[in-house]
Amino acid sequence: MSKLHVGYVRKAIEERFDGLIDMSDQARLSQESRHQAFLSRGLAALATQIEHPCSDRVAASRVFDGQDDQGLDAIAVEVSTVRSRIRLVQAKWSDQNKGAFGEAEVHKMFHGLELMLDRNFGKFNRRFQPFVPDIERAYETGTPKITLVLALMREAPLSDGVRELIKIKQGEQNQVEQMVEVKILDLRDFHRAILGDAAAPKINAKVQLECFGQESTPYKAMYGTMTVPDLADLYEEHPRGLFARNIRDSLDESDVNLKIRRTLREEPEHFWYFSNGITMLCETITPLGRALPGKVGHFQLTGVSVVNGAQTVSAIHRAFKEDPDAAQDGRVLVRLISLEHCPPGFGDQVTTTTNTQNPIEERDFKSLDQGQLNLRDAFALKLNRIYVIKRGEAIPTSEHGCSITEAAEALAATSSNAQLAAIAKRDQNLLAELWEDHNYQEVFGAEPNVYRVWRCVELLRAVRTQLHALREGLVWRADAAAFYGDLLVTHIVYRRLSTRSIEDPGFDWSAELAKVPDLVRDTLFWVLHAIDEEYGTSSHIIAAVRNTERIERVVRATLRGLDSEKQAPPLNADYQVAQAETRGRRISAVSTLVAARRIPNGTVLEYRPYSKPERREMVAWLAEDPRRTQATWSNEGGRYPLQWHVDKEWYSPSGLARKMRHEAAGVDSAVQGTLRWFVPGEGSLDELALAVRLAEGNEPTEG
Repeated sequence: MSKLHVGYVRKAIEERFDGLIDMSDQARLSQESRHQAFLSRGLAALATQIEHPCSDRVAASRVFDGQDDQGLDAIAVEVSTVRSRIRLVQAKWSDQNKGAFGEAEVHKMFHGLELMLDRNFGKFNRRFQPFVPDIERAYETGTPKITLVLALMREAPLSDGVRELIKIKQGEQNQVEQMVEVKILDLRDFHRAILGDAAAPKINAKVQLECFGQESTPYKAMYGTMTVPDLADLYEEHPRGLFARNIRDSLDESDVNLKIRRTLREEPEHFWYFSNGITMLCETITPLGRALPGKVGHFQLTGVSVVNGAQTVSAIHRAFKEDPDAAQDGRVLVRLISLEHCPPGFGDQVTTTTNTQNPIEERDFKSLDQGQLNLRDAFALKLNRIYVIKRGEAIPTSEHGCSITEAAEALAATSSNAQLAAIAKRDQNLLAELWEDHNYQEVFGAEPNVYRVWRCVELLRAVRTQLHALREGLVWRADAAAFYGDLLVTHIVYRRLSTRSIEDPGFDWSAELAKVPDLVRDTLFWVLHAIDEEYGTSSHIIAAVRNTERIERVVRATLRGLDSEKQAPPLNADYQVAQAETRGRRISAVSTLVAARRIPNGTVLEYRPYSKPERREMVAWLAEDPRRTQATWSNEGGRYPLQWHVDKEWYSPSGLARKMRHEAAGVDSAVQGTLRWFVPGEGSLDELALAVRLAEGNEPTEG
C-alpha cells in the first residue's frame, strides 16, 4: 500500500467528521497543525466505529484527545449484563504512512488505563467526563473486557522493544484474569473499513466433508466433519481474510483459545464432542464429482468466510503447528451455508445470531445438582422464599429470595478460605472458577443449610448497602476499595460476628446484622490501610481483592488491626471529600495563586465533578452545553478570578461551583471550588496552590 491509500483514508475522515469533532482547544494552532490534529482525532473516531459500529456523529463525540487525555484519545463503552466492554483508542496519524508509537506512548496509555481502573476520573479532561457514568455502570456489571486499540497510520510492524513492553504491561493487568487485550489497527484495516465489504478479500477454497448431510429448504447448506489438518491448511492459506465477516477476529490468547489447544494436544479424539463447531458463509457451494450424503464429499466454495468459530479455527492452526502428530487426529463439525438464493441481509443475520446465542456454562450443570434442588425446596418450605437455580428464570425481589449466583458469592465471601472471595470477585457475572467442582464443593458443601445460605446473602447485601453509602463521601483509592472490596469486607465482617449458631432456625441473626454498619466502616479503613502498607499507595486495588495471595495478606493485616482494638486509621485527606474540602479552604488557594501570578491571565479552566454524587447529578447537565465546563482566569479579579463562559459574570471558584450544582440538580450546599476547577495539563487550583506554598517553604495555613 502507499501514500495513495493514506489519501483515501484522509478523504474519508474529512468527509465524515468535518464539523463533528470538537477542535475548539486547537484554535491557536496554525491551519496545518490544526488539520493534522483533526486527522489524528478523525482516525480515533474511525477506530471506534470499527470496534463498535455507530454513526459518524456518535463516533466523533467519543473523542476526548487533548490536554489531560492521559495517553488515550477516544472511548466506547458497551454496558451488558453478560460482560461489559470498554474500548480505549490511542491514534497516531501520519501523512507519510509512518505513524509513530514508541515506548513512551505505551507507558502513557497504560498509565491512563490505571487511572481509570482506580476511579481517578478527575485526572481526565472535560471531554472524558461524560463517559464516567457509563464506565461506572460497566464496572458494576462485573469485570469488563477492556480493549486498548492502537490506531496507527502505518504499515510497518511495531518495533520488537515496543511489542515486548506492551506484552509486559498487558501481563501486569492480567495477572488475576484476562481483562485487558491490545489490538493494532493499521492502514490496511482503515482502508478496508472505508471500503466496506468490497475491501474484504474474496476467498475461494476446496473443502472435504466427512459423513456430510445437506439442507435444501428454504436455503442450501451442507454440514459434516472436517479434519484438523484441513482446517489448519485453510487458515494457513487465508489468515487475514477468512474472518472478514466475523463480528470479531480470533483472540489468540483468550482463555477459550487456550482450552481448545489443550484439548487438541491432550485429547484430540474428543475434540469433535467438546467443540461447538464452525459456521461458514459462502457465496456458492458446488459439489465436485458425485456427492452422496453420509459419505465423503468434496466441495468448491466461493466467497467463503468463517462467521462463527474464529477462535476454534485459529486455535486449531496454532495447535497443529505446535504438535502436528497429536493434533492431526482432531476433527470438528462444520456448517457451510450458501447465500446464493438467500434474501438480502440473511448473511448478516446468521453472523449476528450465531455469535450472540448463550453458551452453556458450568453453573448450568450445577442447577441439576441434588443439593441445589434440595436448597430450592427448603427456601420455599422453610423460608417461604424463592431460590432461582436456572438461568433465564425471573430473579425475585430482594425480600422474596435470591439466585444461585448471589448465594455462591455470599458463601464464597463468608467461607473461612479467603481465596474463595478473590476467586468469586474475578468475574461476578459468570463466576466461572467458582463453579469448578473443587471450589463448588468447598463453597456449598454436600448439603447446604438453607438458614446459613440465606443469612449469608443478607449479610452480603447489608455490607454492600453500607459500602454504597460510604462511597458517597469517598474518592479515588477509597472509592475503589469500597467498590471492588465488597466480598473482601464481607469476609472480614463475617469473621467478626458471632456465627456459631448461624444454621439454627431460632438464632437471632438480626442482632448480628445490626453490628454491620460500624464494622463495615472500620473494616474498610483497615483494609485500605493494609493495602497501602503492604503494596504501596500506587498499587492496584483490584489486584488486592482478586489475587488469592494478596487477599490473604490483606485479610491478616486487617484482622490484626481490628483485634488490636485501636481506632481505625484515618483515611488520607485525598481519599475523603469532606477532608479534601477542608484542606482546600485552609490553603486559601485563590489568594496564593493570584499573589504568585501562577496562572496567566486569559487561561481557560475546566470544571470536573469531584465526588460520586456530583458526577451523578451534573454530568448530563454539563454535557448539554460545553460552555458550562469552562471559565477564564484573571489575576485582577481578586476573590472573583473566574469569568464563566455561560453568563460572562465573575465568580469565586467555590461560588461558581455551588451555583452550577444548584442549577444542575437543585442542591445548594457549600463546596470547595478549587478542587473542581482545573488548569488543563497542570492540575486543580488546589494542587497548584499547594505546590506554590511548598515551593515558597510555607506550610498550608488557615486563610
